[in-house]
Amino acid sequence: MTSTQAPQPDERRPGALRYLLAALPLLIFAALALIFWSQLNSGRDISEIPSALIGTKAPKLDLPPLEGAVTPSGQPMPALTDAAVKGRLTLVNVWASWCVPCRQEHPIILELSKDPRLTVVGINYKDRNDNALRFLGELGNPFSAVGIDPNGKAAIDWGVYGIPESFLVAADGTILYKRAGPFDKKTLKEGLMPAIEKALAGL
Repeated sequence: MTSTQAPQPDERRPGALRYLLAALPLLIFAALALIFWSQLNSGRDISEIPSALIGTKAPKLDLPPLEGAVTPSGQPMPALTDAAVKGRLTLVNVWASWCVPCRQEHPIILELSKDPRLTVVGINYKDRNDNALRFLGELGNPFSAVGIDPNGKAAIDWGVYGIPESFLVAADGTILYKRAGPFDKKTLKEGLMPAIEKALAGL
């Protein structure tokens, strides 16, 4: 009688699985790179991609003040809280002294702070206190309140992925507009100012 051998398990499968797992990170990276490349070549300004927070209530503000700083009127810099912006059309600017584009846009933020219709406040992101003070001392302080965000938690709440970023918040706390990246004359004219005018027209 001829004996029949039991089928043996395919010994190649564990090896194939190992190769697949090893290649998985590379495949994920390639997919992300493809998405990024398609955005760059779509002709769309990535900095103007709307935030998921637009039209929703702004995250809670409860940040300690930048110690040693003073407001444009010469008063000690208050903490950045909901009370500091309640009932006011507000521009929230996320900045840091080490951020080169923040320096580039700072003259525009200074000009915006002179508009009596608008309150300008800042979130100082992952910065050193002395460097932040030196930044404002050299370039001028446009902020009526500055809250420090040393670990970046507030920036995460606001959906920030790179600085500078700015948010226009209505008097009722609704986020109306977001700018990712520094303001320039074009984005000021075509983006922020129309949003401000629209917000004021609706009051």
